[in-house]
Amino acid sequence: MIQKLSVFCLYLILVFAVTGRVQGQPLPELTLDENKTTVSGLSSGAFMAVQVHVAFSGHILGAGVVAGGPYYCARGNLLNALNQCMQTSLGEPDEAALLAEAQTFAAQGKIDSLSGLGSDRVYLFSGTEDHTVTRPVMDAARDFYRAAGVMEADIQYRTDVPAGHAFLAEGAPNTCGVTAPDYINDCGVDQAGDILSWLYGDLAAPTEPDPQHLREFSQDAFLTNPESHGMDLRGFVYIPAACEAGQTCRLHISFHGCEQTADQINDLFARTAGYNRWAESNNIVVLYPQAQKIEPLANPKGCWDWWAYDDNAYFARNGRQMAAIAKMAAQLGAPISAEDQSGFCARHDAINWSHWMNGRAGFCGFTSVCAVGSGENLGPLFAATILFERPEGTFSTNSCE
Repeated sequence: MIQKLSVFCLYLILVFAVTGRVQGQPLPELTLDENKTTVSGLSSGAFMAVQVHVAFSGHILGAGVVAGGPYYCARGNLLNALNQCMQTSLGEPDEAALLAEAQTFAAQGKIDSLSGLGSDRVYLFSGTEDHTVTRPVMDAARDFYRAAGVMEADIQYRTDVPAGHAFLAEGAPNTCGVTAPDYINDCGVDQAGDILSWLYGDLAAPTEPDPQHLREFSQDAFLTNPESHGMDLRGFVYIPAACEAGQTCRLHISFHGCEQTADQINDLFARTAGYNRWAESNNIVVLYPQAQKIEPLANPKGCWDWWAYDDNAYFARNGRQMAAIAKMAAQLGAPISAEDQSGFCARHDAINWSHWMNGRAGFCGFTSVCAVGSGENLGPLFAATILFERPEGTFSTNSCE
């Protein structure tokens, strides 16, 4: 009896220790048009949006890039990131060399073929008062997309707004020209609307979003120990009523910038950037993944990994953060990864404690764990579950047969 009580007490201690930090529930499975997924981002989120767009180009329809740069700009080096992809003291980005690198990665199977970019649309923005990511870097992003096959008519590049380094939303607390937290500025520009309208074409007029439709979800269902790899335990997703009711919807993935993580500003970016009001009236699900600070040196500002602070494969489909985003999209119903692992399937027969200890599951409630990759709720820690791994790193109770 004493031994059983000791085990139970240990269980409760671990549950409180782990779940005390966990927010949100698993992502739902929705009905999404797999051919209508788009991405956008600010600053480090803009670099991440470009990475996702290029690496998964066979399944991404277009990208909105606000104060970012060309694909693989930093080439895995922080000094390049700071002095060639933001400022240009080491010279401006060489878009021809970066395109050659991307073509090599595609030939090696690390990213999709660049031919997938040919029919896409791209929105680019550089504020005239943005001295954080300078104009030549954004020019290089435009030139990279041109050289990669995006038609000139499918690129919208705005450089006429006296904006600081920020995302633009009407009614935002910051004035237009400043560069300061929380990096959401009022320039009289509805940037979320501009991005979505350019990427998707004509849209219905925006409507008032329902705050209840913005939800938290558990990101550790998609990446084991996410906080060690620059991602938060929680993310946000906006699901319009029609999408919740089963109608076919589209997916937009929005990446916040540095110093805009959930730990730093909670859900402010997800609530006020302006996407949700367009999403509600146009059946667009908006996924807001969340980065996380790694202090003191690796990632102190909560940026996305676009210079290899966590992972040397950060630019590729199998990069930790990239693969986690792809798993989130797949769980929602819009897979973006074309990697063929159909022959791989492994069976893991164990109690959920073992699944958690071995990175196959993460906490997603007070006493429940969820499968990594699928987000499927497996029940309490000491329940027994047979998990099947397919593709590699994605776990569910769906049999391999």
